[in-house]
Amino acid sequence: MRYRIIAVGRVKDAGVRSACDEYLKRLRHYAKVEETEVKDEARILGALAEGSRLVALARAGEAWTSRTLAERTAQWEMEGRDVGFAIGGAEALPADVLGRADCTWSLSALTLPHELARLIVLEQLYRAHTIRRGEPYHRGP
Repeated sequence: MRYRIIAVGRVKDAGVRSACDEYLKRLRHYAKVEETEVKDEARILGALAEGSRLVALARAGEAWTSRTLAERTAQWEMEGRDVGFAIGGAEALPADVLGRADCTWSLSALTLPHELARLIVLEQLYRAHTIRRGEPYHRGP
């Protein structure tokens, strides 16, 4: 199983890029993960590997706790399908991407820049794996 973060645009801010790289490095101790950057929302589905589960990031999606994400990652791992996380740009995700999604995840009711959303997804995937292994990184409920 592999995670693929499919995001519109590049991470231009050096500090955010550094933080993304740090969480990618940490997460790769637990799972295969890659980033795919596309120029616009219309290219998201083309970047999704055949047979992959699609998780669309959208403000109107379902709010998950870190423990919920940990449970989902365990289930996804058992199923063995790759998982793509679609992160839109300024125009958000189009209807065809939302319609193809297996689930829609809301990081917050706030509107977030796509760069920050990418960082949060990477950090939360790392956190989910540490929760599953009982490691001390996560201190929340």
